[in-house]
Amino acid sequence: MPALVLLGAQWGDEGKGKATDLLGGSVDYVVRYQGGNNAGHTVVVGDQKYALHLLPSGILSPGCTPVIGNGVVVDPSVLLSELSGLNERGVDTSKLLISGNAHIITSYNVTVDKVTERFLGKRKIGTTGRGIGPAYADKINRVGIRVQDLYDESILQQKVEAALDVKNQILTKLYNRRAIAVEQVVGELLGYAEQLKPYVADTVLILNQALEDDKVVLFEGGQGTLLDIDHGTYPFVTSSNPTAGGACTGAGVGPTKISRVIGILKAYTTRVGAGPFPTELFDEDGEALRRIGGERGVTTGRDRRCGWFDAVIARYATRVNGLTDFFLTKLDVLTGWEEIPVCVAYEIDGKRVEELPYSQSDFHHAKPVYEMLPGWSEDISKAKTFADLPKNAQDYVKALEEMSGAPISAIGVGPGREETIEINSFL
Repeated sequence: MPALVLLGAQWGDEGKGKATDLLGGSVDYVVRYQGGNNAGHTVVVGDQKYALHLLPSGILSPGCTPVIGNGVVVDPSVLLSELSGLNERGVDTSKLLISGNAHIITSYNVTVDKVTERFLGKRKIGTTGRGIGPAYADKINRVGIRVQDLYDESILQQKVEAALDVKNQILTKLYNRRAIAVEQVVGELLGYAEQLKPYVADTVLILNQALEDDKVVLFEGGQGTLLDIDHGTYPFVTSSNPTAGGACTGAGVGPTKISRVIGILKAYTTRVGAGPFPTELFDEDGEALRRIGGERGVTTGRDRRCGWFDAVIARYATRVNGLTDFFLTKLDVLTGWEEIPVCVAYEIDGKRVEELPYSQSDFHHAKPVYEMLPGWSEDISKAKTFADLPKNAQDYVKALEEMSGAPISAIGVGPGREETIEINSFL
């Protein structure tokens, strides 16, 4: 019953797609369990680069069944466009399964998201404007539209009416916007029904049966630990639970079935959107990390904020996720620095703090305490084993492992599928 959770251990964009794709050939199912098309994975296969936003990375692995779980919010137009794009490139997408309990991002969710963010002005969260937050809000407020609702027009009509009853009041009276017609939304959603129908299934039953049959199931989180709605840097977070516990609720499997939890760590740190970021760089080093690392959001197209590795965050991710392993990505980006700073603690109001403060105010005022590690200049992209790495690169990895609290079992030394050093097998 090998069930693995693979998630981001920082603020997202750590390279989860590469890690998932590496395992994809060895697993039977890859499951997205939360988030929507605000997440992005770049997967490089040979000379081909694939940018995935909503689909699980396992869709690129022959023999693997990709699953969109009940905890995901689905924009049908985005999903169908993504499927079409892959089909045009010769990728077989016929095995995709979508939970009938997954919630749908409607056009009015997108409208509310964009209008609200603009209205907040300087207080804006930095959302992607794709309707993810409002869709989750509808889910919690029990006025959400689920995939299964597309196949009962009467229920769909009632649910859209209930959702727009309040939203139209807000749009017209608070934001001075035009009301949205119920019939227009219903018609639009019904238009997706037949195209999605071949993929819709009881994924909870399928996944639990797969685990009982000793199939290998990989649960793939979007975003990262520090963007978790409960455990992240609130309110600058996403609207779901990318942490390991989210895999259970977002896919419908019990926690006793999870055998391994793998955290993806970038060899430095990045963040997209607003919010505190203690190790953020505003100098030439920050620009170099952005340029060499190609740090631009897959989904948003926004430049990522860049900073040095933060061991405090890594320890926190180990704790709240129960991490058993780390996959360290983009080690090659650090080639060329004589010394590499690593944040080992924070200074808050003149005191040294070695664990992530629970107080939002304290974290906002945290200043990094750095330890300098020697760098390396050798090209590491062709390294196949840990011993192939320069000594200073080996020492850097060992230091990060000791500071972070879980073994580093794989290392990314380049963007390609084959540019990975496997130290300990994940299976």
